[in-house]
Amino acid sequence: MVTARAAATFDPDGRSAAAARGFVRDALLGWGLPEVVDDAVVLVSELVTNAVVHAGTAAEVCCLREEGTVRIEVTDHHPERGLPSLGDGPVTASDRYADPDGEGGRGLLMCSALAERWGVEYAAGRKTVWFRLALPAPVAGTRYAVPATPGSDLPSGPGPVHVAVVQLDEDGRVLAWNPDAEALFQYPATTVLGRPWADLAVWPQSAGRGLGLADTLRLARWEGGYGVRRADGHEVEVYGVQVRVRDTEGVPSTLCLLVLEPDRAVLRSPARALPGERSDPTGPRLDLLAGPVATDDLDTLLQRTVERARDLLDADAAYLLLTTDDETEFEVRAATGFTSGHRRHTRFPVDTGSRYDSARLPSVHEDLTSRPTGLPLLTGSGMRSLVTVPLKVEGRLIGSLGIATAAPGRYDNEDALRLQFAADRVALAVESTRLTELERLRRGSLSFLVEASDLLAGTLEHEQTLALMAQMAVPTLASWCAVYTKGDHGAAAGLAFVLHEDEDRIDPLRDLLDKTPAPDAGPTHGVRFWSAPAETAAAGGLTDSPELAGLLGETVVLPLTARNRVIGLLALGVPAGVRFRQEILELAEDLSRRAALALDNSRLYSERTATSQALQRSLLPPDLPEIPGVEVDVYYQAAGEGNEVGGDFYDLFTIREGTYGFAIGDVCGTGPEAASVTGLARHSLRLLAREGLDAPQVLRRLNAAILDEGSRSRFLTLLYGELTPRPDGSIELSLVCAGHPLPLRLSTDGQVDRAATPQPLLGVMEDLDLTAERLVLSPGEVLLCVTDGVTERREGSRMLGDDGLAEVLTGCTGLTAGAVAMRVQRAVERFAPEPPSDDMAILTLRVPTQRAS
Repeated sequence: MVTARAAATFDPDGRSAAAARGFVRDALLGWGLPEVVDDAVVLVSELVTNAVVHAGTAAEVCCLREEGTVRIEVTDHHPERGLPSLGDGPVTASDRYADPDGEGGRGLLMCSALAERWGVEYAAGRKTVWFRLALPAPVAGTRYAVPATPGSDLPSGPGPVHVAVVQLDEDGRVLAWNPDAEALFQYPATTVLGRPWADLAVWPQSAGRGLGLADTLRLARWEGGYGVRRADGHEVEVYGVQVRVRDTEGVPSTLCLLVLEPDRAVLRSPARALPGERSDPTGPRLDLLAGPVATDDLDTLLQRTVERARDLLDADAAYLLLTTDDETEFEVRAATGFTSGHRRHTRFPVDTGSRYDSARLPSVHEDLTSRPTGLPLLTGSGMRSLVTVPLKVEGRLIGSLGIATAAPGRYDNEDALRLQFAADRVALAVESTRLTELERLRRGSLSFLVEASDLLAGTLEHEQTLALMAQMAVPTLASWCAVYTKGDHGAAAGLAFVLHEDEDRIDPLRDLLDKTPAPDAGPTHGVRFWSAPAETAAAGGLTDSPELAGLLGETVVLPLTARNRVIGLLALGVPAGVRFRQEILELAEDLSRRAALALDNSRLYSERTATSQALQRSLLPPDLPEIPGVEVDVYYQAAGEGNEVGGDFYDLFTIREGTYGFAIGDVCGTGPEAASVTGLARHSLRLLAREGLDAPQVLRRLNAAILDEGSRSRFLTLLYGELTPRPDGSIELSLVCAGHPLPLRLSTDGQVDRAATPQPLLGVMEDLDLTAERLVLSPGEVLLCVTDGVTERREGSRMLGDDGLAEVLTGCTGLTAGAVAMRVQRAVERFAPEPPSDDMAILTLRVPTQRAS
């Protein structure tokens, strides 16, 4: 029979295993089952890891309290995995889930070892692994015992002992109130149910007592003394034990057991010292963790620890060092009482070679002037007495705590032992908080690098890439940044971009770096310290200038290496008195690698684009000729990023005196391949027309030239015409429309007509039957020629088409040729919200009502 139930679902990410462990621990402790917590937490951790890491699905954890057992179920949604082989035969490497050292099936193997029973259940789309842990039978006897006490020393109280039981909900309101609570505090249950407990509790606010009432109500267990306001207004002192519990639905609440202060022995834990009692034989216990400490704020915890150590042992200064990941160096993480010249994050070796300076043992230095320590932090500090103790967790050195005073002979072995006792108590909190900080930094670093990669990958513009590199580094990694780029053939690096977190300091910093020789390229990887800017400022007497005051602290240079070649350098700097942390330098190295590749890609893209644009501009016609008595305007837009010419093209040129040729065409496709046929068509048209051939002959010769290209040929639609101005102000046109959208003629009365008939396109058939069509444009009339990028403009199933273009042209009566072209272009742009996906060319010819003089 299930007597209690708690369930939760955890997302498929790396933090879920830790969250599941905490959930199971809280649930079992809330049910009063500490005996099975350890085994349950271990098994759930492995099973949830299998689900969220290896299976990649969410994990559902359900805890069920049964008679004599606890059943825990872990469900995922990846039922395709097999069961482990747990027989007596040899384990094969191919059976991933039967490998006791493998990640995938270790949870199931541990179930068989730790659980009373376990199993796997399959359902549609889900798989549940469950296990049962037997609850130990209660043993008659004493669980906690204290030494025998004479009767005269036993606590006494008037009358019978009342134990008030008060249950509070998640918001601190009274849920339950027993008869002893009514007897102690004189409130009937009906008058207090639903009231905030804070209305009745009188919480102490004395110095050194940092936890408030709301804080203690969220703890798994707390005990101590405070006051309760009775119904008659008087305050009574009580001793209470608070336990955090969950009901069968998983809803948390707090159970408070309260007795009058003289009866505190009824509830007080045996391990808890009474006021005035000593917890260790060496003297009054030092508590370096007084008050609440945020578990994710390492710097605050360390700073409060050194300040409290200094105050409790009446020292002048104190410091706390933490070891690096490889435990070979100490790093100064907190200090108090030293001069400002002693900087945080300074590093030095853990082992100095002297037995008496070993950081792994407590030590007392009676006079540092007689035998100085090897600690750089104390050099020139004026401190003479020193006590240092190691911070250890499970025998592993994680740091060192030291207190110092200017007077010699101030401390003895008893002080060292007291400080060691306090350090042992604070070490676990420091390590736990440090691991939390490292995990936060790791997640932050990954997030930072992902964001940097996305931003750098989002542009191929060289200047924008330089700016993004600097903006990524400042202020996350450093207070200022400079990017140097190298030219080809071993040229020296040149300053390309400078950024400072204070905009007013960018120009002074740039001026200084301009005077400073650029750093050498050096190796292709790794961080190098760079002192040249500070040396340049000192040589020029600029160190104390208002513009550079405090600007130059530690400076490092990282190579920008891409494709096994150093293409530049990234310089990072921090203000005076600040040093780079190792984690920041490692993150800067990762950023430099990503930035170097993005910078090289932008350089290659810029070079390719410049080359492509130069070639493509050669395919565009030169300046359009002035034609007497004719207004001409052209709008051209090629599809594709970086293309200035594509499959659509136009041309207007002089054939002979008084006669001009014009063309607008569309090669199949877009981009460079289409542009090559564009160049062939445009140059062939000019050459053939100037040989005296008429329009049909010109197009037949061009058709043959396209077919001669063989596999590289592409079909071509083309409107080609010849125009000749006439003395009466009109112009005479000879047109051939070879598969191209038909030109439209706009009369002065707003009438729009087709100006030609369709004929076969070019580049498909060898023998073409083409004829020229004659047309006269009178003053005020317009001839509009476009490519299919205009008429085939789409929005979903709608298309602009010939009719839509004619409707736009109808409203252009009286406009100049340029105004007509712009109105058509705007109509195409506004037809759909998406940018045009095809090349587009618009050529307009208009005969003005009065010829230009």
